[in-house]
Amino acid sequence: MADSAASRPTVLVTGAGGRTGQIVYNKLKERSEQFVARGLVRTEESKQKIGGAGDVYIADIRDADRLAPAVQGIDALIILTSAAPKMKPGFDPSKGGRPEFYYEDGMYPEQVDWVGQKNQIDAAKAAGVKHIVLVGSMGGTNPNHPLNSLGHGNILVWKRKAEQYLADSGVPYTIIRPGGLQDKDGGVRELIVGKDDELLQTDTKSIPRADVAEVCVQALQYEEAKFKAFDLASKPEGVGTPTKDFRALFSQITARF
Repeated sequence: MADSAASRPTVLVTGAGGRTGQIVYNKLKERSEQFVARGLVRTEESKQKIGGAGDVYIADIRDADRLAPAVQGIDALIILTSAAPKMKPGFDPSKGGRPEFYYEDGMYPEQVDWVGQKNQIDAAKAAGVKHIVLVGSMGGTNPNHPLNSLGHGNILVWKRKAEQYLADSGVPYTIIRPGGLQDKDGGVRELIVGKDDELLQTDTKSIPRADVAEVCVQALQYEEAKFKAFDLASKPEGVGTPTKDFRALFSQITARF
C-alpha cells in the first residue's frame, strides 16, 4: 500500500529554475513515494522551463510577503537561490584580459543572497518547517576571494551572512558549501566533506551539480545531517569509490558552522 501524503514530507525547493535547483526538484519528483515536491521560481518563464506543474509557485524572494503560499504546510525547505553576475557585453577573448561582470539593478547579492535568503528562512520558520537545507559556496572564509570582486557584489560575504542567520535561527539546518560546480553526471564519484575551505588548498575542489543535488535530498533523510555545515567536493571519476552511504558521509561532519 502506498503511504498517504500525510506521511511523506512536503519539500519546497527555491531557485528551482536554476541549474542545480532544477536537478533537486526533479529528484524529489522522481521519488514521489518518499516526498511531495514543490518548486519556487521567480518568473512564469522559469515555471514553464521546469514543466509548469501546479506544484511550482512563482514569487520574488526579495518580497517577504509573497512567500507565504509556497511555504504553507511544508516540512522542509531546500534553498538554492543565488544572485547571478552577468558578463558585460563587448568582451573579446582574443585581446586577452578578463571580462567584466555586473549585477542587474536590485539583484545584487545583498538583496538576493542576504535579504532573499533571510526572507525564506523567516517564512519557513513561521510556517513551522522542520528542516532547512541551504546551499552556499566554498570560499566564504576569505573576504578577498576573487568571487567577491565580481560586479563589486561581495557575494560570498552575503551568502555567509545568510548561513549564519540560518545557524542562529533555531530551525534544524544543513549548510552545504560546494566547490566549483560542474555539469557532469552524478553518482559516479567519491564525495569528500571538509570545513573552513581547507579543500580549496587541495586538488579536489569541484563537484558535479547532480551530486550536490543528491546530497541535498539525502540530507533530508538523516538526523546525522542536522545542525551541520560542511564543504563538499568530489574525487575525479574513477578515483576512489562512488559514495552510496550518505549516513556515513554526514557522520564524518562535526562542524556546526
